[in-house]
Amino acid sequence: MLSYIAKRLLLILPTLLGVLLVTFAVIQFVPGGPVEQYLAEARHAAGRGGVEGMSYRGDQGVDPRRLQQIKALYGFDKPAHERLLQMLGQFARFDLGQSFFQNKDVWSLIKEKLPVSVSLGLWSFFISYLVAVPLGVAKAVRAGSRFDLVTTLLVLTGYAIPGFVLGVALLVIFGGQLQWFPLRGLTSAHWDDLSWGARVADYLWHITLPVTAMVLGSFATTAMLTKNAFLEEIRKQYVLTARAKGLSERQVLYRHVFRNALIPIVTGFPAAFIGAFFTGSLLIETLFSLDGLGLLSYESVIRRDYPVVLGTLYLFTLIGLLTKLVSDLCYVWVDPRVKFD
Repeated sequence: MLSYIAKRLLLILPTLLGVLLVTFAVIQFVPGGPVEQYLAEARHAAGRGGVEGMSYRGDQGVDPRRLQQIKALYGFDKPAHERLLQMLGQFARFDLGQSFFQNKDVWSLIKEKLPVSVSLGLWSFFISYLVAVPLGVAKAVRAGSRFDLVTTLLVLTGYAIPGFVLGVALLVIFGGQLQWFPLRGLTSAHWDDLSWGARVADYLWHITLPVTAMVLGSFATTAMLTKNAFLEEIRKQYVLTARAKGLSERQVLYRHVFRNALIPIVTGFPAAFIGAFFTGSLLIETLFSLDGLGLLSYESVIRRDYPVVLGTLYLFTLIGLLTKLVSDLCYVWVDPRVKFD
């Protein structure tokens, strides 16, 4: 086991390096880099960018010395390989760099946006597991019944509807027409003046619609996986033996079937739990005006804020690789029959 863990940890390094190299190489060929973005914003601020009939023409008309200063500001006065080595050296020290346009380091930006993504992710994660797993067990016990067919239809319908489409419908019906829930944000404008109880109620009031839009689509996968895993275990010989010994159906289900059937669910639990902290939903965050990691990543790509793009990519890839290792190790913890050698 120790040898396997050591090999997996060593494989993380080339995998992480490969992801960064491919992304860095692609960035070099993307038009409209930070220098061009800066020049466009400067011209717009000067009142020339929005004049009718005029269009941005790159660095034409810009003083060469000024252009060189701007390139030096963003580090583009150095060759690509030097910038790559400098970036890798920073990442080795867990220094994610400084944003080009927000005058903050990447760590600070992640910390600012993280609460929104954590709020959405954790609520979606816990609600999905607390509802989908019992639903999957009930469907397996009642396989082929009317309950199984109706719930399957409802779950698959929810899975087929995109989250942002459902979010729009929820906003129009419950936020616009009925006005039961707010249309934007995680808290009200007078949040600081509320008591603790009122703050909790206000937060739950705001989070209901975006979490509902995110969570319905995730029910199907977990519920159907749970159902199929239980059906497979229920048909095995040891279940027939337990029933023949006189055990009740509840004892057979929860003392024998439950542990074996939950192996695929439990092993995916670490990845889903960690992903709840760092997974941002761009469409949901944009729709409900929530400033989270999804919106940060999108804006960074659009504005060519490369330190934010590469810094967040490095952090999330590293966390994803480590979480995958933990998920694999959970197989051994849940099922001792699994041997990696």
